[in-house]
Amino acid sequence: MAITTEPAAPTTETPPEPQTKSDAKLEAPAKESPAAPAEEAKEPKEPKDGWQFNSPLVLTMVLLVVVLAQSPIRQALSAPVMQSWMTVFVAVVVQALPFLVLGVLLSAGIAVFVPATFFTRALPKNPVLAVPIAGMAGAILPGCECASVPVAGALVRRGVTPAAAIAFLLSAPAINPIVLTATAVAFPRNPEMVLARFAGSLLVACVMGWLWTRLGRTDWLRLPAHEPHEGETKGAAFWGSVRHDVMQAGGFLVLGAMSAATLKAVAPASWLRTAADNPVVAILALSILAVLLSICSEADAFVAASLTQFSLTAKLAFLVVGPMIDLKLFAMQAGTFGRGFALRFAPATFVLAIAGAVVTGAVLL
Repeated sequence: MAITTEPAAPTTETPPEPQTKSDAKLEAPAKESPAAPAEEAKEPKEPKDGWQFNSPLVLTMVLLVVVLAQSPIRQALSAPVMQSWMTVFVAVVVQALPFLVLGVLLSAGIAVFVPATFFTRALPKNPVLAVPIAGMAGAILPGCECASVPVAGALVRRGVTPAAAIAFLLSAPAINPIVLTATAVAFPRNPEMVLARFAGSLLVACVMGWLWTRLGRTDWLRLPAHEPHEGETKGAAFWGSVRHDVMQAGGFLVLGAMSAATLKAVAPASWLRTAADNPVVAILALSILAVLLSICSEADAFVAASLTQFSLTAKLAFLVVGPMIDLKLFAMQAGTFGRGFALRFAPATFVLAIAGAVVTGAVLL
């Protein structure tokens, strides 16, 4: 007897069909309503309680304090010490400001309008020969410290050997025509200071470049991925560079003039005389002072000339060290080339700059 089985009757319930991606996208807005955030954004925020300081309020408060305290301020300014301080400060700023502005305008024009291939065509491929040529280029292309650091970074990025870029970085702020002219104006009775500054700064720049060819390593350099003011028109890049350099260099000029005036008016004459009478102490003191003051190279000659107690060799050390390494330059070099480069480069430059100034001063001064 055959046994037959009948197929089971199909159930009326069907399994749910899998949801497609398109359906999920269509149903997604139903779960979250975008109207709520929009409505919340439209709701005005309640004003914060308390005082809110802004520029007009601060200026008004300062003027009010000055008006109320004008009698004590007048008495303080009439003191002999303050009269001496203000005389030195105003003299340094007024003498240095035209050279600073002219140097900033020329350096911005060179950084923006000089073609990128100019330096690679002008410099030889041999690093030993490229170093002195790049150093001498600093005498033709004026620029302050603030402009020389990004220009040196652009040179390396465009294929120039790092040794030549370092020589230009050190020489351009120290031996360009604006700086040498300012030095001649600041030292009218000592024209040999111009030649000594030129020779000493160029010597240090070339020695540092040649040292890089022997001891330097490319992994010490870290360059930015793009140039400053990239993507802007030349006019916008020019005026942007001018505004930046004037504000930065002008601020350091004011600080340097204030420091020189304070040192001249407040420091006891016996201290300055003791430091100036010892040649070694005088050179070290003014070299460290150049690092701390961070004065723009277009203006540092006037500050050095105001330190009448010190010898010409000590003043030369101030003029050679300052444009090559100071606080603002260390920060800019670390930001452009990397902290590892700055930590190696700054101490070596400081020592060689002092040595170059001493050797040059012994020969020419």
